[in-house]
Amino acid sequence: MKNSTSNEYVRGTLKTIVLNLLSEQGRMYGYEITQEVKERTVGAIAITFGALYPVLHKLEQEGLLTTESEAVDGRMRKYYTLTEQGSALARTKTDDLERFIAAIKTLISPKGEAPDSIGLTPEPS
Repeated sequence: MKNSTSNEYVRGTLKTIVLNLLSEQGRMYGYEITQEVKERTVGAIAITFGALYPVLHKLEQEGLLTTESEAVDGRMRKYYTLTEQGSALARTKTDDLERFIAAIKTLISPKGEAPDSIGLTPEPS
């Protein structure tokens, strides 16, 4: 997403995006993460290294991922892998984001559209 409003959405969900990708892929390096996001979103979301690496370092400091360096074509490449705690958090954050997206869809849908048609059910009163 190329504009500043879209960048706000990415900033707010980048941790969840990274956790989810690592949960799915198992082990990835930084450039690979940026390219996977770009490919899956057909270029609608582009993650910069300046945004990605601070998130990766914070996740590592929090014990949510581990790193492993490996020489590839004469250069060192750092791979990231989720810990058990990171895998559990990936599931939680992804579920939370899905519920949030469903709630936002309800808010921006035409009035009268049933909430359960987009995955929400009203809370009992």
